Amino acid sequence: MEISKYNFMKTKLYILVFTVLVLTISCKNSTKYSAKKEKTIGYVADKALIVSAREEASQIGIDILKEGGTAFDAMIATDLALTVAYPFAGNIGGGGFMVYRTSDGKTGALDYREKAPLAATKDMYLNDAKEIIEGKSTLGAVAIGVPGTIAGLFAVHKKFGTLPFEKLIQPAIDLANRGVVVTVKQAKRLEKYRELFREANNRTIALDKDWKAGDTIKFLALAKTLKRIRDNGRDEFYKGQTGQEMIDYLQELGGIITQEDLNKYEAKWRKPIQFTYKDLTITSMTLPSSGGICMAQILKSIEPYNIGQYAHNSEKYIQLLTEAERRAYADRSHYLGDIDFVAVPLDSLIDNNYLEKRMASFNWNQANKSSAISFGKIKAYESDETTHYSIVDQFGNAIAVTTTLNGAYGSKVYVEKGGFFLNNEMDDFSAKPGVPNMFGLVGAEANAIAPEKRMLSSMTPTIVEKNGKLLMVLGSPGGSTIITSVLQNILNVSEYNMGMQESVSKPRFHHQWLPDVVKIEPNGFDEETKSNLKNKGYKIDESNSVVIGKVDAILVLPNEKLEGGADPRGDDAAVGF
Repeated sequence: MEISKYNFMKTKLYILVFTVLVLTISCKNSTKYSAKKEKTIGYVADKALIVSAREEASQIGIDILKEGGTAFDAMIATDLALTVAYPFAGNIGGGGFMVYRTSDGKTGALDYREKAPLAATKDMYLNDAKEIIEGKSTLGAVAIGVPGTIAGLFAVHKKFGTLPFEKLIQPAIDLANRGVVVTVKQAKRLEKYRELFREANNRTIALDKDWKAGDTIKFLALAKTLKRIRDNGRDEFYKGQTGQEMIDYLQELGGIITQEDLNKYEAKWRKPIQFTYKDLTITSMTLPSSGGICMAQILKSIEPYNIGQYAHNSEKYIQLLTEAERRAYADRSHYLGDIDFVAVPLDSLIDNNYLEKRMASFNWNQANKSSAISFGKIKAYESDETTHYSIVDQFGNAIAVTTTLNGAYGSKVYVEKGGFFLNNEMDDFSAKPGVPNMFGLVGAEANAIAPEKRMLSSMTPTIVEKNGKLLMVLGSPGGSTIITSVLQNILNVSEYNMGMQESVSKPRFHHQWLPDVVKIEPNGFDEETKSNLKNKGYKIDESNSVVIGKVDAILVLPNEKLEGGADPRGDDAAVGF
């Protein structure tokens, strides 16, 4: 049937009017983030996936899975590979935390955090005037806590390992002998800390050269150390040649760790923090990591406000999260420490009534001041330069691991004969209650130094479930910003329907009570939002090109495939099959 010219023009007019109406409605709603938007998808694997700080380490872990190993086997291989490929934070001279979920839904956690030496004292970093001696808790031999990484890896293998430990450590030995190609970012880091390497060691060390991107660094001394651990087991590090070389060098530098400290170290299996946020069940690390409890406080504080109604990274989104963070970090400062040494009101701190009272002073029109926000009143009593990796295996097991030397290359003390750096975790204690540490965190008596005590951490390895099924595995480095980086990514996915790679790539912000500033990543937030927040009394800090967190995460897609989010802020990579 022939359409008349009049009818044709009439039809075009209707289409034009309809289109304009749709665009008008869309523009009006553009300030509100739609939870139904199409996801941006990153690297996807069918069965198994590992995301870590270096592709070499992710690949080594995946190779173990391909040989029939589980996520727990891959964890050991990946961790050791990071010691070689990422000495900035990967380590055998530090410690960490692992949170896991087995294929049948059982969860658990391992604490292999460093401990204060037996000779440690509460005032060891103070002078006669009771003032902090600058640099003593961050640089050099006295800043080192008793390392826990090797004890942790062997504890995992004893409980969950299916392949021989020799098979899991060999790829790291081969990588150390073969060498690692220096990246642009790695070359900049080595150059930045070269002078501190010399200061801490009173000598030139193997990494103290003008390394350029594209160079290959071979870690021959580390390869020998790993071989001895392969052949002699856990005791090689704590009671064997490696341990003795470490003690000898530390005593030469004036350190206080002794053979007895190494002999007494044990990793601990712990019950993780588990809580709900809307329809999610979140499992994270318990004390001595503050990550799980602080994240629970923040998410449960914002839950009644339905934060998803506000545009992502908008004025109200930033304001609400900032005020919840302000209160959680104030509580962290006062209450939290090693639960083997201090009583901590864990249940009370995440009680809905308590959190509602904490948020009662929140005002949309004006910023609260941290000087006016102290810790909450509890009626009864009941963890920057780090690295995180996430694993999901073909059997459905999931692991989140955050491990660290604390600062970049830790204490900068390098055991030359062993080929590895040692941590500076003693700075995570409250060297003087009320005085901030290297991350600006203020602590109290609960986190005071004591022999064999584990220092408070911000590490937040986390596993998220929805409707009883695995949804996300994630974590981050970043010192005090770890907690806020992890929870922002949970919100990105759950409230804003982002894919995992899209989520970890989004700009982030952070508030930690003191100092009373909102740290934001530069060039990621619009001027109007920043101006409006300033007008309400918020101090915005985007100086020093700050990087907030470096999240490596896995998202289980609706079709049960796995999407990796490898943070572009580093050299991180997702590898799977």
